[in-house]
Amino acid sequence: MTVQPPSAQNRVAIIGGGPAGLMAAEILAGAGLDVDLYDAMPSLGRKLLMAGKGGLNITHSEDSTSFLQRYGTRAGWLAPQLGQFGPDQIRAWMHGLGIESFVGSSGRVFPAQMKAAPLLRAWLHRLRQLGVRIHVRHRWQGWQGDNLCFETPDGPLQLKAEATLLALGGGSWPQLGSDAAWLPRLAGLGIEIAPLRPANCGFDIHWSPHFIERCAGEPVKNVHARFTDAQGQIHTRSGECLISATGIEGGLVYALSAPLRDSLEAGHDTVLELDLMPARDAAWVAREAAHPRGARSLASHLQSRLGLKGVKAALLRECLGADDYRNPERLAIAIKALPLRLAAPRPLHEAISSAGGIRIEALDEGLMLHALPGVFCAGEMLDWEAPTGGYLLTACFASGRAAAHGLLAWLDKKDKARA
Repeated sequence: MTVQPPSAQNRVAIIGGGPAGLMAAEILAGAGLDVDLYDAMPSLGRKLLMAGKGGLNITHSEDSTSFLQRYGTRAGWLAPQLGQFGPDQIRAWMHGLGIESFVGSSGRVFPAQMKAAPLLRAWLHRLRQLGVRIHVRHRWQGWQGDNLCFETPDGPLQLKAEATLLALGGGSWPQLGSDAAWLPRLAGLGIEIAPLRPANCGFDIHWSPHFIERCAGEPVKNVHARFTDAQGQIHTRSGECLISATGIEGGLVYALSAPLRDSLEAGHDTVLELDLMPARDAAWVAREAAHPRGARSLASHLQSRLGLKGVKAALLRECLGADDYRNPERLAIAIKALPLRLAAPRPLHEAISSAGGIRIEALDEGLMLHALPGVFCAGEMLDWEAPTGGYLLTACFASGRAAAHGLLAWLDKKDKARA
């Protein structure tokens, strides 16, 4: 086993090369510290690159009050972090890397080139210029006494650091590095951790084989979704979703996934209602559905009178009984509120992100673990969640920055105590 000699004073270790870890490295190296960054994968930022394959939605331009509300019960806790490094600061930071940004029609913010790769290249170049030493294929194994332990291509490695910052991600997309292998190691040390759960995920629906064969992979565009939880709170979202072989997924569903998941986990009957024609009021739909169709089939009638065809028409046939489907009044009600009964969320490893993680009560204001002085945590391994739309990345950046400043303050206090 290789044991690295005790590090120089103010040498810090960052474990995890995603957005939170990279942001922490930039802050710490910029403050003049010796920074070593370790990651288990062969290259850094893999989940960031995957998220940017269809266009990197890095943050959102909506007003700060609405933006904060996206973080639900953790909005108050995240507010100071986001206040220091929110959407405006992220755009300025990108500009400093030579990456211009623009606001899309939905208010989402993207790099001008859309992709994540140019941003990541520029960012890593900056980190190397600041002196950050990057070590890939170094899988963290916990501690042996005061030593950090890693498995490396050259065998086991132990080393010491003045302080450590963990940014190891959650439990989604484990093939990209977020495999939650850290969880039992920290839990074994008495760190309080909320169970990891899927977030921004799809849901199972028991489709018929015929519907799956015909419609799996089809987008359902321009719909409005509505869900009423057990407390009577109404959750809504407009957009589009996607029919899958196992159920339903896509942006509209991801935006509502937290309350839908919570309802299923509590054992409630969970029904997502889809308005298939949100641009038309119920009276118009009822009138057109009731219009005499003569010798035409009902499918032809729906297409000619209401413009319903393809996957939307197929959904009506799938979700309604034969009697309801042939009853104009009940058919019209279903067009405006088609009930989709959800069976379960998709597994964590399929989710875009995860909920749960290190409970905020386990951390001080600087994001240091109470039980492990000198160990700071950031990013998705903490107990918060957010919808897609730039909110996930923004909070990862902000928490990485906050943990780095917490670490700097702790080192400063420690240095003063030494003096």
